Amino acid sequence: MNTTDTTNTTGTVNARVRRAIARWGDVSVKVFAAGVLALVLFDIPFWWYWIFLAVLALSFVRPAWDREREPVPVAAPVVGRWLALNSPGTKVPAHGSRGYGQTYAIDILVPHVVEAAQGPHPKPRYGWGLPRRAEDYPCFGEHVLAVAEGVVVAAGGGQRDHRARDTWPGLVYMAIEGFFRQVGGWRFVFGNHVIIDHGDGVYSAYAHLRRNSLKVGVGDRVSAAHPLGEVGNSGNTSEPHLHFQLMDSPHPPAASGLPFSWTTTVLEPALVAPQYGLPSPTPPPTPGSPPNSHMFTARPLATPLAPLGPASSSPGVQVP
Repeated sequence: MNTTDTTNTTGTVNARVRRAIARWGDVSVKVFAAGVLALVLFDIPFWWYWIFLAVLALSFVRPAWDREREPVPVAAPVVGRWLALNSPGTKVPAHGSRGYGQTYAIDILVPHVVEAAQGPHPKPRYGWGLPRRAEDYPCFGEHVLAVAEGVVVAAGGGQRDHRARDTWPGLVYMAIEGFFRQVGGWRFVFGNHVIIDHGDGVYSAYAHLRRNSLKVGVGDRVSAAHPLGEVGNSGNTSEPHLHFQLMDSPHPPAASGLPFSWTTTVLEPALVAPQYGLPSPTPPPTPGSPPNSHMFTARPLATPLAPLGPASSSPGVQVP
């Protein structure tokens, strides 16, 4: 075995170990939280604290990241005029973390107010009043569509749609609530969700869906543009929007994010939504991935997309 073969073998083993550790990341957080509670309630040696910290450190292990991976062409998961936030078209990792396969994730929503790009625009402000209901947001209840043909491998739709966190007290509450959602695991972070196996090691995830709106279940085979559910405000979210991502595993904690290219979207540079900030001219837009604060229009899928590959997961098997 030459040096190159040895290096490749070592890299493969390292990648498998990292993915295996990452898959148990949610458990590591639970053990840490239980350990801290035990230190507070019981008289146990303080050196256990360092063990619990070491366990917590395991939750920050991420699967290997293939930075050279080409974007996967898929349709947009919505139709109509939308706004992009936390987008890989601006930075990667798009959400500031690679956890839960979010490296190339994107958030999209429909703003209350859309204005012409030219002219002065007020700066966004947070208030101190009662947060608005989820139903008061334009995209709440909008249809969410499959981006390509595949098989549903995970689906959950029973979590409530909470009020927005669009005030200063709401943001503080969200930060505290976010910790407990993290302890609960990825399902409480994603909220109501659907995960689809498109084959060739590609999985799509749709998060924060509306309660009881799912149109599919585990084992269902769907085509591109098949209705999956509706935009909601479940999980760890500040207001109703759709969180979308591609990843290489049906298990978000063990997944590495994959880049995507939406084939059915067109940027709308003449429009802005000042409430969510103004688009920056740099970095240049990534084709198929709308940058932050950019308005775009998603057109209906005119021609069916070719399958990405044979399904990687067995139909009808619930993702644990």
